[in-house]
Amino acid sequence: RLAESAKFDSLFLADGPALIGTGEFRPPGQLEPLTLLTALSQATSRIGLIATVSSTYNEPYNLARRLASVDHVSGGRAGWNIVTSAGADEAANFGLDDRPGHAERYARADEFLKVAKALWDSWESEAVVADRATGRYADPGRLHRLDHQGRYFKVAGPLNVERPPQGYPLLVQAGSSEDGKDFAARHAEAIFTAHTTYERAAAFYADIKARTRAAGRDPDSVIVLPGIVPYIGSTEGEARALAKQFDELRVPEYGLRQLAAVFETEPSVFELDEPLPDFILARPKLEGSQSRSDLIIDLAVRERLTVRQIISRLGGGRGHFEFIGTPEQVADTIIAWFEGGAADGFNIMAPALPSGLAAFIEHVLPILRGKGLFREEYEGTTLREHYGLPTPPNQFHD
Repeated sequence: RLAESAKFDSLFLADGPALIGTGEFRPPGQLEPLTLLTALSQATSRIGLIATVSSTYNEPYNLARRLASVDHVSGGRAGWNIVTSAGADEAANFGLDDRPGHAERYARADEFLKVAKALWDSWESEAVVADRATGRYADPGRLHRLDHQGRYFKVAGPLNVERPPQGYPLLVQAGSSEDGKDFAARHAEAIFTAHTTYERAAAFYADIKARTRAAGRDPDSVIVLPGIVPYIGSTEGEARALAKQFDELRVPEYGLRQLAAVFETEPSVFELDEPLPDFILARPKLEGSQSRSDLIIDLAVRERLTVRQIISRLGGGRGHFEFIGTPEQVADTIIAWFEGGAADGFNIMAPALPSGLAAFIEHVLPILRGKGLFREEYEGTTLREHYGLPTPPNQFHD
């Protein structure tokens, strides 16, 4: 509600189908996001609602149905952050000894998206006639079977839910590996990404726009949204004191477990006050979070960080850009990334909720509004309208 009162485009919920850590240092889990967003859709009226859902541990028919349902219930405000699930612990919850390989996960996701889009298109927008005189609800000629038979899925269709209000829920992607960027170029309409420097963000931005163009799509139809963690104070000193307060609350044991999980190793291989081990600096081939591991190594080498310092830097933003400063400095940085070709917008990741979000809304947004860079009121009602994106054409309709 706070974000909606500020006219934010959307709320994004991360998720994964496994316990994070051991439960010792953080809440052991989270509510299933599509269920939660359905409830939130009734407590809000305009803000977009984006859920992370795995393509690796779902089937196209059931997930397309659930996402279409959320889009209907919310009046066209649903978005799907498509992930392929990098963790071995997630695989163990679905009867697998290990996760499928990185390339295979993305190949499955590619077919998954093609089937999901076809299912959402299986009802043409004009299919419902609702003719009381004849008793006809829909025109069967405007409902379409898929009879899809592919490498991973066999799906007959059509969907048993009418086409979503947005055509498709907004399609979001968050992987920055080579496979992930190619997948985004084919399917994504918004990309959540993590970069610790403007230079890295600008290079990613140029790369993803070029890949989108090469895939035969309009680069302007893909919205790139890096995360930013703003520590805001009325002075630089106040902002630094706030960031230091958060840093002192970190638990190294938890950070070590998280770091070890990224590099698919054990916490015992790390020494808190030493650099990353040589075998990690050699960039071993990983099946999990390839882009995140590269980001951590680049950060550690560039700034000559110890493991303890790495944990400190990653603790708040998990590898996203952390900025410490006054409201004017935060706004200037956001504008510089936007105008310099490093971002189309930002995923605001407040270091604490709700206080960090409230501080951003109260002190930074007025500056952006004053420069004509953020809306005063919602102009549309759907998430696609907030992002300035059109309704996708129906593949079955001439």
